[in-house]
Amino acid sequence: MGTKLKDGQTLLFIGDSITDCGRMGGDGPLGHGYVRLFSEMLTACEPEKDIRIINKGISGDRVTGLEDRWNNDVLRLKPDWLSIKIGINDLHSAIGNDPYGVDPETYRNSYSAILARTHEALPSCQILLIDPFYLALPETKDAQEKRVLKELPEYLQIVEQMSKRYQTRHIPLHQLFQRQLDYRPPSHFCPEPVHPNQSGHMVIATAVYEALER
Repeated sequence: MGTKLKDGQTLLFIGDSITDCGRMGGDGPLGHGYVRLFSEMLTACEPEKDIRIINKGISGDRVTGLEDRWNNDVLRLKPDWLSIKIGINDLHSAIGNDPYGVDPETYRNSYSAILARTHEALPSCQILLIDPFYLALPETKDAQEKRVLKELPEYLQIVEQMSKRYQTRHIPLHQLFQRQLDYRPPSHFCPEPVHPNQSGHMVIATAVYEALER
C-alpha cells in the first residue's frame, strides 16, 4: 500500500534517547534505532520516493525540554510530517526526587503547548504521536517497575487526549508491546524496561510505517 509520504517531503522525528540512539555520534545522523530502521524500510518499500528524514532526539529529554527547543529543532525546519515520542523520562522524574519533575499536569500542559504552536506555525504539518512504553510484566516483583506501571496509564491517557484534540495519528506503543509480551519475555525486546534492542526498535519502526499508511 505504501505510506502517505510524498516525494520530496520532510519527516522529522523528535524525542528522548529511544529516538536519539547515538544520532550525534558515530551512528549519525539518524542513530541506530527505529528512525534508521524506518528509513531503511521506506527505501526498501518505496524506492521511488526521496524523503528527507531528520532525527532530533536527545537522550534524557522530557516534554519540557522539547518545549524549550521547539522553535530551533522543529518549527524552523518546517517538516511536512512530524513524529513525537516523549514521556518515560517525564514519569521517572515525577516519581523520583527531581525538583523539576514532570508530573501529569505539567506533561499535559507542555505537550498541548508544542502541538498548538505547531498547528499555528505549520498548519499543514501531519503529526504522529507515539506513546511512551515500559517493558515489564504486570506481575513483576520489582518495586520500581510496579510503581512505573501504576503511574504510566495517566501519561498514556494524556497522549491519547492530545491526539484526539489536535487530530493526529497515534501509536499506542505500550499496548502494542504488551501484546508482544503475551508471546515473548521483555528481555526479547529490551535488556531493561526502557531502552529497546534491535528487535524492540523493529517493533517501533514497523508501527510507524503502518501508522503512516493510514
